[in-house]
Parts: sequence; structure tokens; C-alpha cells
Amino acid sequence: MLYCLLLTLPGQAQDFVWTPGLQRAYVDLTKGKLQPARQALAAEPNKANGIYLYVANYVDMLALLASDDDRLLAQLAPNESTRLDQLDNLDESSPYQRLLLAEVRLHWAFVKLKFGKDLAASWAVIKAYRLLVANQQRFPNFLPTYKSLGTLRIMIGSVPDSYAWVARLLGLRGNVQQGLADLQRAQQDTLFRTEARLADLLIRAYVLRFSDANEGVLRQFVDEAPDNLLVRFFAATTEMKNARSEQALAWLSTRPSGPAYVSLPIIDNLLGDIFLQKGQYTVALGHYGQFLASYRGQNFVKDTHYKRFLCYWLSGDVARARPEISLVLAQGRTTVEADKAAQKAAETYRKVFPGAGQRVLMQARMASDGGYLEQAVTGLKPYTETAFATTPERAEYQYRLGRIYQKMNNLSVAVTAFERAVFLSEADQLSFGALASLQLGYLYQQLRQPTKARQAFEKALSYKHHEYKNSIDNKARAGLGSM
Repeated sequence: MLYCLLLTLPGQAQDFVWTPGLQRAYVDLTKGKLQPARQALAAEPNKANGIYLYVANYVDMLALLASDDDRLLAQLAPNESTRLDQLDNLDESSPYQRLLLAEVRLHWAFVKLKFGKDLAASWAVIKAYRLLVANQQRFPNFLPTYKSLGTLRIMIGSVPDSYAWVARLLGLRGNVQQGLADLQRAQQDTLFRTEARLADLLIRAYVLRFSDANEGVLRQFVDEAPDNLLVRFFAATTEMKNARSEQALAWLSTRPSGPAYVSLPIIDNLLGDIFLQKGQYTVALGHYGQFLASYRGQNFVKDTHYKRFLCYWLSGDVARARPEISLVLAQGRTTVEADKAAQKAAETYRKVFPGAGQRVLMQARMASDGGYLEQAVTGLKPYTETAFATTPERAEYQYRLGRIYQKMNNLSVAVTAFERAVFLSEADQLSFGALASLQLGYLYQQLRQPTKARQAFEKALSYKHHEYKNSIDNKARAGLGSM
């Protein structure tokens, strides 16, 4: 039925045909089944079909994002301009022409971001946005347009008023609520529904606020897709971000596997993080070692050696911890924020090795990050702020307390701790002040105090130089945009 419908669209019969093989390949790709998708593509007779070009580009994107392999990037990079040129020459009367030009640009934007080519990625996003807006205006009832258009509207709409002039200057118009509505509309499309659902959940988890209702939707999504590696992977990362590492561990441990699926070495990195949070350092070291042995990229290498340092240090093995600091400084690159944070920590620890107070705080941080709250509380219970020697340690102590009690829903205690963390961070512009300000924004929203929430988000943005600036600024801007 869908195939027949697609053939009736303008320009479809000649240039944009969802053959049964291409439909299977696309669905396989949304599940992380890279090998079957490649086989289906190889069997397609019409390599000039616009849908073929789109699915083939999806294969390249998935392979590159999964591997982080610079050599593979050099091999595949010429495909971008080739496919864009081919698509540009296809039938403009089809709603698929502009859509697929935008999608291919977005695929390569994701790749460029992963490989540290931020400026090129930004221009690709801008061009994609303009193509999607034009497609919506010409074909307002064409549902696939709304998947990526909705996502971009939310991202642009999350920019606060003080920065919005830049977006307007570039002709970009964002609106968070409109973007969410677009994503809901895109989910009515049978073929693109999985991607639209995943985009919706990831936007809510990483840009907006992930609610209990969103959590229920996420769990249902995973239950409905037992053979989907990508849904399970992104669901696990979402759970880890929201301090539900035990659920993430359950999903990762039961993930689909086999030669059909794309290799995701990063999963061992995630498993290492979970066991580090649980205080099971030997198990964590095993997963980190497996990641380093199987991974060909440069991202998360510094982060992994830093986490290996933590495993040794927190278990009391200083002799094996110290060499990991040198490896952090010598290997990998600082494109992603985790690696930037690892680099900064290693530079600090090379000069001044962390003391007993920092060990207490780090163990509490790991446990709290994973949602192991009783473990975190037990670790901090014997201490007060005055037990820590330096202002950064005291600010971190208050921030850790705030996060623990926030997750325990003891909001008044959490607010007091966060406000103290902000006060202690003010003079030296410590990152804990930015982190605490962001969480205060969320708490004041929850307490229905919008004026204080706005002030807290703006305070988070005011911190100029810290390792989490990009992610905190994005979240603070989204918080302001949602008010």
C-alpha cells in the first residue's frame, strides 16, 4: 500500500522510488543492522534513484559515527558532494528532492561534528534548515519533512533572546513548541516513525527536560523494539544521563548482537562507566580495556584513560593510577566535552595529585551520577563542608549534596546546597557554580517560581570558561526558551 502511494507522488516514478529492497534497507539501518542494509543496496539495479542515494548515505553516516575512524572518513568523504550533486539534478517537483538534499547534509553535519569540524557542520545545518522550510512551504502535507525540521526548530528555539539575533540574521526561525508539534506530526509517517520517535526522545533528554511521562514512553519504545540496537543504545545513554544506570545496564546487557549489527565499541565504554559508578573497579577496567582494544577512533580515548585512572585511584592503587594520567595527556583528542574534561583533570593531577578529600567527593559523584543514591549518601555522611581544605572542594561538596537530594526529591535541602555552591564558586568562576545554577533553574521551575528560574538559567550562562560550557549553555538556553 505504502509503495503504491509513493509511486503516485509527483516525480516519484522516475527519480524517487521506495523499492521493497530500499524500504528493508532503511528499516534495517534504523535498527543498526548495517550488513543487511549494504546487501540490499548492492542488489538495487538503479543506483541513480534518489532514495538509493539517501539510504547509501545513511550507511556511510552510521559506519562513520560508530567507528570514529579517520581513515574511513577520508575514504567516504567524497561521497557527500557526489550525492548532493546527483540529488540536485533530480526532479524538483517531488517533495523528496529537497527533503533528501537536507537529510544528506544533516548526515554529514553529524559526521563533521563527531570529527571536530564544527564550522563546516554548522553551515551544513543552516543549508538543511532552509531546504526543509522550503519543502514545508511547497508540500505542507508531506510528513517526512517534519522529522528533521522539528528537531532543528527546537535547537534554534533553545537559543536565548540575547543570541537570537544571530539566528535571525541567518534566516533561522526556531520555536520549541512548534518543533515538538512537528516531531509528533512526523511520527504519523509509517516509514520515518522510528527516527521521529527517537529524535523526539533525544531532544527531550538532551535539550529539554526529561519527565516521568517521557520515561514511560522511552521504556515502551524499548519494549516494542527488541531487535533494535540503536533504540536500546540511545535509551541506555538517556537513562545514564538521568541517573538510572541500573536500567541502562539491563538494556545494554540484553542488547541484540551478531554480524548483522554495526559494531559499537562505545558500549564497552558505557559499561565501564556503570561499573565505575557502582564501585566495581575491576569489572570497569575490563570494559575500558575492551573499548581501547576494539576502537579505531580518537574520541573518548582521553576520557577512557581518565576513567581507568579513577578505577585505580579510588581502589587505592596509586602506582597503577599515575601512568594513566600520562596516557590521558598523550593520546586521543579533545573534540568532545568528556575528553576536554579528562585533559583538564589530567593536567591538574600531573601537577598536584588529588588527596583524600577529592577521593571522597569523586566516589560520591560516581555513585550519584549512576543513581546509586544510598551509596552516595553513605559516602558523604561522615563529612561537612569544613572537612574539605579548598574552596573548589567545598563548592563541589555542596553541589554533590544538592544533586543527591534533588534526585531524592528533597527539594528544599537541594536548593540550599546549590545556592551555597554558587556562592562558593562566584569568585573563581568555578564550573560547580554553572552546574548548580542550571539545576537551580530546573528546581525553581518545578517549584513554580519562574522569576528565580530565569535568573538561575541566566546565571548558568554567565560562567565564561569551564569544561562543560557547551552542554550547560545549551540546556540553560533551552530552559529559558521553555518559559
